[in-house]
Amino acid sequence: MKKLYFVLIASLFGNCLFAQGQEALDLEKAIQLGLENNLDVKISVENINLREGDQRIGWGALMPVVNAVYARSFSKEDVTQKFINDPEPRQIDNAKSRTENFTVAGIYGFRPEVLVMVKRLGQLTEISQLEAKVAVENTVAGISTAYYRLVLELQRYEVLKRTLELSQSRLDIAQAQYDLGGAGKRDFLTAEVDYNSDLIALENQLQTIKTAQINLNELLALDPTTEFLVNDTILVGEELKLLELEENAFMENKQWLVTQRQENIAFLQLKELQAQRLPVLNLNGNYVNNTSNSDAGFLIQNQRAGFNYGGNITFNLFSGFTLNRRIQNAKVQQRIQGHAVEQFEIQLKSDLHRAYNAYQNSRKLLEIEKKNYAVAKESSEIALERFRLGISSYLEFRDAQVNLLNAENRLITSIFNIKNQEIELMRLSGKIFFDSSFEDLQLPAME
Repeated sequence: MKKLYFVLIASLFGNCLFAQGQEALDLEKAIQLGLENNLDVKISVENINLREGDQRIGWGALMPVVNAVYARSFSKEDVTQKFINDPEPRQIDNAKSRTENFTVAGIYGFRPEVLVMVKRLGQLTEISQLEAKVAVENTVAGISTAYYRLVLELQRYEVLKRTLELSQSRLDIAQAQYDLGGAGKRDFLTAEVDYNSDLIALENQLQTIKTAQINLNELLALDPTTEFLVNDTILVGEELKLLELEENAFMENKQWLVTQRQENIAFLQLKELQAQRLPVLNLNGNYVNNTSNSDAGFLIQNQRAGFNYGGNITFNLFSGFTLNRRIQNAKVQQRIQGHAVEQFEIQLKSDLHRAYNAYQNSRKLLEIEKKNYAVAKESSEIALERFRLGISSYLEFRDAQVNLLNAENRLITSIFNIKNQEIELMRLSGKIFFDSSFEDLQLPAME
């Protein structure tokens, strides 16, 4: 992809604010680090594992249940027995009995709604995967914006530093003129006040830079005091096309795909409830091995071994209208999800058009700001020379200086705004990883 390079030259911005020896951090490395460390991404990946586990549990409902039971029991009793052919009672003290039982039982119940439930759980798994990708894209967009914000604040610092240097030159000239008697003390004091104002603005900008650093470190899950050398350049891509962005959004926007899957889930929930009206088939089979021994009674040992099996079909005739009410609620939920899809479609189009209009306006403003900066720079150079020669007042010089400061700030802010809007348009259209800035990145494992 061809690039338009709006590079603010070294004579304007100088070197990076950070000291030498710190680790360099470009945008690609920052994003890779964020995807490895960001906790929102890790949580979303774990949610995929939960959904996949639920899906496997759902498949288990189609499998039979087999249980094996082994049991032994013992007893010792005093027994008195009287038989019909022997009127004399028979007394057995400490009569022992022992029972040993081994059973293998298999049960299989086929419920038609389970097949629909498994499909629904599959859709939920797909949603969790899409939501993980949403988290990744939001993380990439957030890190990119925070990174470029830090670059912007560093560039503003260099602008303010250059302004302070001009104020220092003006102060030196005013002091020299005052010492030689060529100017009044008021001009010198005014120059000193302006210099101090610019110095305060520079110190405040340092605080702004620290805040931008902390914001970036938070997204990268790093210590707030971590510092990096960052690039001092913002690259703006070639002009984006609204029609292409809109077409891609309705194919690749992950939140749009999530909304569609949620509509499918509402449909499957309805089918799952309707399937509960169908008959349920239950099959069972058992293997039994049972041995009983007793010191009392006619039967001193009894042993049985063999199979038994059977089945039944269950058909619900009445359940207090509960199932009917649940089906009606499911139909309402399906309509709600249908409306949600339509609502999100409108919202997505609106978000795209709003972002694109802002993007187009920023690109137009950039061309104006570039011309305005060139004029302000030349005007400032002329004003400084006239002030040195003593043919212009301090007010004229200060006015040119302030105009240059504002022009420089508007120029770099315009470049940042374009890049920020590019990121938002790429996120909305689902193309954030198709941008050349991110094409070599590796996504975290989703499995």
